[in-house]
Amino acid sequence: MSGSNASASKSVVGMILAALIGVPLFVYLVIKLFTSGMSMNMASSTMTNEAVAARLQPVGVVKIVDSTPIGSRSGKAVYEAVCISCHGAGLAGAPKFADAAAWSTRIGQGFATLVKHAVVGFNAMPAKGGDPALTDEEVARAVAFMGNAAGAKFEEPKVAAGAAATIDPNVKGKEIYASVCMACHDTGVAGAPKFGDKAAWAPRLKDGVDNAIAIATKGLNAMPPKGGYSGSDAEFNAAALYLINASK
Repeated sequence: MSGSNASASKSVVGMILAALIGVPLFVYLVIKLFTSGMSMNMASSTMTNEAVAARLQPVGVVKIVDSTPIGSRSGKAVYEAVCISCHGAGLAGAPKFADAAAWSTRIGQGFATLVKHAVVGFNAMPAKGGDPALTDEEVARAVAFMGNAAGAKFEEPKVAAGAAATIDPNVKGKEIYASVCMACHDTGVAGAPKFGDKAAWAPRLKDGVDNAIAIATKGLNAMPPKGGYSGSDAEFNAAALYLINASK
């Protein structure tokens, strides 16, 4: 009997110990599982592509400032840099680009009136489209560019020869090359002559530099007009000269 009592006592003690240890352990595991799930969710929400990109951003970000000489930007360049923000989608009552119906009454007012409105501001449009750095001539070119896209016959004021001549191939041309042309000319993609490769450039320059630039301006084979550059012809000429001069 004493042996049975001792065995029963041990069983009771074992059950008590199991309860004392097992219940807290079970609670701990449940809590651990729950908190680890939360951590995983938090990690997944904070490691999205946007978050990763933000963490990989350099400490200092350099913004390239347009170094085009003052007053020399074409109407197309001004439109794409400033006017498109409203005229591209027709925001705030702005006539949408190339929308003949929306532009018809404006065109009927005459070029001088449209330029005046654009320079000083009109209705919701601020003076010079909100860019005070634009010259009146640049604004006039933008007005002509937009008006002509909608059926007008405005004459876009020409860029003064002096302004175009100040575009330095080794400064502005180099900048344009680095932002546009190098995509193909750095490695010779799609048959593009590589930067500094005299042998590859020789046949393209046999008829002269001006002819080579004229062909590049129109586009050739896989190369789109001006290599896809949307700025003025004068700016593209500077980039082409920078590229050509490196291969002479």
